[in-house]
Amino acid sequence: MQKVVVVGAGLVGSLQAILLAKKGFEVEVYERRPDLRKVELKGGRSINLALSTRGWKALKLAGVEKQIEEITIPMYGRRMHDENGNLSFQPYGKDDQAIYSVSRGDLNKRLLLEATEYDNVSFFFDQKCNDLNLETNTLEFEDKEGNIKKVKADRIFGTDGAFSAVRTRLMKTDRFNYSQQYLTHGYKELLLPANEDGTHKLDKNALHIWPRGKFMLIALPNEDGSYTCTLFFPYDGEYSFNSLQSKDQVEGFFKKTFPDFYDIMPNLADEYFENPTSSLVIIRCEPWNYEDKVLLMGDSSHAIVPFYGQGMNAGFEDCSVFSEMYDELGSDWHKLFDEFSKQRKPDGDAIAQLALDNYIEMRDLVGDEMFLLRKKIENKIYEKHPDKWMPLYSQVTFSHIRYSEAYETGQKQKRIMDKVMDRDDIKEKWDSDEVENEILEALNDAG
Repeated sequence: MQKVVVVGAGLVGSLQAILLAKKGFEVEVYERRPDLRKVELKGGRSINLALSTRGWKALKLAGVEKQIEEITIPMYGRRMHDENGNLSFQPYGKDDQAIYSVSRGDLNKRLLLEATEYDNVSFFFDQKCNDLNLETNTLEFEDKEGNIKKVKADRIFGTDGAFSAVRTRLMKTDRFNYSQQYLTHGYKELLLPANEDGTHKLDKNALHIWPRGKFMLIALPNEDGSYTCTLFFPYDGEYSFNSLQSKDQVEGFFKKTFPDFYDIMPNLADEYFENPTSSLVIIRCEPWNYEDKVLLMGDSSHAIVPFYGQGMNAGFEDCSVFSEMYDELGSDWHKLFDEFSKQRKPDGDAIAQLALDNYIEMRDLVGDEMFLLRKKIENKIYEKHPDKWMPLYSQVTFSHIRYSEAYETGQKQKRIMDKVMDRDDIKEKWDSDEVENEILEALNDAG
């Protein structure tokens, strides 16, 4: 039995451990943090996650989708809150298509529990990865007492996050490319509690957004009636993390900017200053493998910002794509690792760009009249000609179309819609055969 080591017991590492165990490998998972199953989860840095089609596929492949369904809440669209507290709703897809709110900690716990059901999976916590000898494929771990443990593996999977120790070692190899990009915005989590009877204070089957141009607040529902809310905010400027220095400033800002949220959020200023301000980073690197020995997956190879709700889904898709490739190529590890790296790299780059683009849409355009008209036209074409047009959001969220292909198609659709929206009479004729035929002709011309 071949021995594989997974470095990192987060979401991707835990899921990958299950899929590798199902294929009969001896799997050892090493994690620098304590065992999540034995610690109380605290808020402040989690950002609730949104499971969508790509993530569900991987969970189903691992045989755990039913267990995960129990801890999710469907969200059928965006519930927009304007500056006067007025609400509007934008469905995510057709019929009952939804994305699913889930707590990162609860999901991680559940995956750990499912992984430990396999006799050929072992977990080791409080183990910091100090080094990796690429010649012998031997890892060095250090526990909290300073004890050193060396572990040799046939294959190593680096799933240890955006600041991966495994990737750090690969960065010292020849022709390894790496970049990181921090946004000028960071985020702060706020917990909106449930009503006294345990019910939700807002519509629980929607993702709530307070778009304000240069920043935004979002809220995702939790099972206990609370909401995990996240303020995405500039570090500097007139309205920024650095400008809100006192409780009075925080209270005044939220009362003016997010009035309906302010009215239902107790202890706002205390919560604001108790929780940390965290940065947002994009990681790009290549190749994702070192020979047939080491493979990077998840955030260690493609950390992205959270504005398309695809960070976890992209990582889970890494797991399902790898599993399917293994079934096809078997133990030709050189080809397997190379092919995986070459195929997934363009998809990682594409979803990173899509997430950046979507931030502008979420914080600003979703409240714009012409943007909403544009979406209305796109949805009409999608309903009448689903074989010719699928909105970019649906491609990314409700299909298995490769991210890189979705991005290219989205760019083509954007060019077509930009031209259509430039018509002087678009408000009057948006629902006409003339506009529909113009779009269809442009699609044919674009191939």
